[in-house]
Amino acid sequence: MQKKTHIKKGDLVKVIAGEDRGKEGRVLEVMRERNAALVEGLNMNKKHSKPTTAAPQGGILDKEGPIHLSNLMLIDAKSGLPGRTGRRPGKDGRLERYVKTKKSAAK
Repeated sequence: MQKKTHIKKGDLVKVIAGEDRGKEGRVLEVMRERNAALVEGLNMNKKHSKPTTAAPQGGILDKEGPIHLSNLMLIDAKSGLPGRTGRRPGKDGRLERYVKTKKSAAK
């Protein structure tokens, strides 16, 4: 059984802890077994690659490293503010995800 996560592929997130704290990016991949996500342009690591037929030059590549899900916060598309995630019934009766920002929590 896979763990449920509050972040999905394609979400815009903000890093709230660690070296990249305060930076924002789009989620490329969620690794549920590791409780981590790859965020575009954040937590960059150097990857040394040998020359192959596909890449005859080889060399050093920059690659995104995993960031623990507890260090990421979802950003609301409408307001642009980070917040916690919640679930509520949508127009068709199915549950939909939404972001509980400071502004929406006051309502």
